[in-house]
Amino acid sequence: MRKLLTGAIAGTCLFVLPAAAQTTPAGPVEPTMSSTDEDPGSTFSAAVAAGSLGIGPEIGWRLSDHVGIRGGANFLNVSASFEPEDVSFDGKIKLNSFGAMVDVYPFGGNFRLSGGARINNNEIGLAATPNVDVEINGNEYSPQEVGTLSTSAAPKKFSPALTFGWSGKNRRGFMVGVESGVLFQGSFKIDPLTSTGTARNDATFRADLEAERLSLQKDVDKVKVYPIFQFAIGYRF
Repeated sequence: MRKLLTGAIAGTCLFVLPAAAQTTPAGPVEPTMSSTDEDPGSTFSAAVAAGSLGIGPEIGWRLSDHVGIRGGANFLNVSASFEPEDVSFDGKIKLNSFGAMVDVYPFGGNFRLSGGARINNNEIGLAATPNVDVEINGNEYSPQEVGTLSTSAAPKKFSPALTFGWSGKNRRGFMVGVESGVLFQGSFKIDPLTSTGTARNDATFRADLEAERLSLQKDVDKVKVYPIFQFAIGYRF
């Protein structure tokens, strides 16, 4: 049963400085290139980002060609049902996070290195309903005794992030961006297993469920980072 739950969780389981005003000197002035002929760069961008963090708005502020900051929020709910080895699973993934990143453009162009953090409200929910007798912590139980087993899991709320990516030059107009990296969210913490079956209040059964949860937690503890891959499209003002 632990292997089934492990597989189910694994399967179930992103100011420009104002332009200085120029004082016109007295007397004749030589013709100069207008601001429309020479793009002064962009200060602010707004985009929609989508990827492994979910989908949501992203705003950016390019302080210079070499430094910028971004903030954004991402949301997505996904549900799935599957039935391997005579056990029906219903899983739900809720992606819900927001945060900010500091971007460093070491070459002053497209490539960037970013660091920051997110408030992470991601969560996984799982329900399993066996159709045959199952073994839990070495003891066998009938489908009637087990009923539906349910649990949820969530990582730590504050999660640092490191990414690298490409976002186009610091110029006005439409822009696209892509980045990849990791979110250091720690391992998912699994809540106690609950049951709707006839044995739900039996002390031995409840002890077996807790032993199963602890064994499952050991497997989940091996994964402490979450992959980031985000694509964004927007406009620089």
